[in-house]
Amino acid sequence: MAAGKIPDWVTAERFEDVLKSNVDGYSKVRNFKAEMGSAAGDNYATNMLRVNIEVELQDGTTKELSYMVKLPRQREINKEMMKHNNIFEIERTMYNLVVPEMEALYKAAGVEVTFGAKSYELKNAQTEYISLEDLCIKGFKNANRLEGLDQAHTERVLRKLAQWHAATAVRVATKGQYPEIVLNGFFKEENRPMMNDMMNGMGQVFVKCCSTYEGNEAYIEKVKALKDVMIDELFKMCVVDPTEFNVLNHGDSWSNNIMFQYDESGKIKEVYMVDFQVSKYGTVAQDLYYFLISSTKLEDKLSKFDYYVKVYHDNLVEHLKILKYSKPLPSLRDIHKSLYKYGTFAYSVATGVMAAVLVDPTESASFENFVGDSAEGADFQMKMYNNPRYRKHMQAILPWLLNRGALDFN
Repeated sequence: MAAGKIPDWVTAERFEDVLKSNVDGYSKVRNFKAEMGSAAGDNYATNMLRVNIEVELQDGTTKELSYMVKLPRQREINKEMMKHNNIFEIERTMYNLVVPEMEALYKAAGVEVTFGAKSYELKNAQTEYISLEDLCIKGFKNANRLEGLDQAHTERVLRKLAQWHAATAVRVATKGQYPEIVLNGFFKEENRPMMNDMMNGMGQVFVKCCSTYEGNEAYIEKVKALKDVMIDELFKMCVVDPTEFNVLNHGDSWSNNIMFQYDESGKIKEVYMVDFQVSKYGTVAQDLYYFLISSTKLEDKLSKFDYYVKVYHDNLVEHLKILKYSKPLPSLRDIHKSLYKYGTFAYSVATGVMAAVLVDPTESASFENFVGDSAEGADFQMKMYNNPRYRKHMQAILPWLLNRGALDFN
């Protein structure tokens, strides 16, 4: 499917069962319209459609409804990725099994926690898809990714992440491990060659740009040395250490995958996560680095980092207790130890997803260009790593990583 093209099979008929079972007094569809639902640079690996449906009810009145449908991109690099990672099957498992189970754990403990949108099955769909309620109708929206999240937003996200992590840890302690399909994210052996190729191309462009950053003399040699071993280091870090506190990480917790709902006075009422397609079981350091490095505002990113880890830990312990976690509670020191031990995650987030977060919206912001080695890809990557906003973040983050030992490997 080319960007911008609506597939023929997305029709009113496909939504018939969803409407019958979810709309009280449903009679028939009066009007059906599907359109592209995400702007350039908002969504890298899939296409999003917004489906607007006007239905007639049995009493003759009408009602407007809206759904989001996520579809695969039919580009070579996406097909290659899908061969080893059926992100749609993973996400369906998350929406149909994992998320409801975690919400049920809280319900049983007398606490209402919702993690994300409702998902729906479409009958006879002709490609992979995920169909969800449209959260925009309920007033949910993304924060400005270029500015980064302030303290109020960050604290609310950390609370939601802690609730998520607590529930998954309790589930594994009481019922055993989740199904294999949701445990590994991208870190499967068969993906290693593709990831190495991606890292080579991007790594070269990054080294080139990094050697022009202010103060790079202190760390440029370490950055060059990391380039060739980066994927191996990440794979090593993804081996689960059973002696640590482990959870099912969301795996892709950057600002565009987090939606906020506000009350009349502009205060945050609710936070939902979207895009559950690369979940990964293991250390909490993965989600914490992914979120805190990629999506907080520059002024707070490092100065409040330790404070934010404490906010997360306070919420984590609170919710592990609510859910009667049977194992020893992780201490704040345990969480910090993990963050030091898995420091290379922070570097991979800073040189990976954070660059995508901070690049200006542009038509060339596609997954192909983000990781590809075409001329257009290299050009886009230069733009990412050289953009003044990104440079500013990196000129602060790289010395911080250096001082934490996060640029060292064995």
